[in-house]
Amino acid sequence: MTSLNFDLAVMWPMFIVVALTFASGIRLVTLRMRALRGKAVKLSFYKTYREGTEPENIAAATRHYTNLFETPVLFYLGCLVAGLLGPVSSLTLFCLWAFAALRVTQSVVHLTSNNVRWRAYTFFTSVVFLLALWVSNVWTLMSL
Repeated sequence: MTSLNFDLAVMWPMFIVVALTFASGIRLVTLRMRALRGKAVKLSFYKTYREGTEPENIAAATRHYTNLFETPVLFYLGCLVAGLLGPVSSLTLFCLWAFAALRVTQSVVHLTSNNVRWRAYTFFTSVVFLLALWVSNVWTLMSL
């Protein structure tokens, strides 16, 4: 039986994105509770999301939170694969940190100014680093 070597360096960027997800979820719940108390939205809206409308800032926060369960899933898996293939190269580690930083930046943009141009720029740049992470993982795997 072989022992499993896992490079823990991949965990820190993962923790950043996980913390971002929890913070976004807490913010969303807070916004929704405030809107319900202020009667800006009816509780029945949340039954099917079809009765009435949600304020724009809450709709953006909802979409943002949902986004954190899409592309980042490939990031989490890529981190785990990189950690298992370890030791992680400095290029791979740079890709991990760049993705995490860009997702935090995209979150700030999405939840404040919601400037679509900057949001798209940070999103697509993060995807480039995600792709580079996976290319690095494949390259490492082929080198074993």
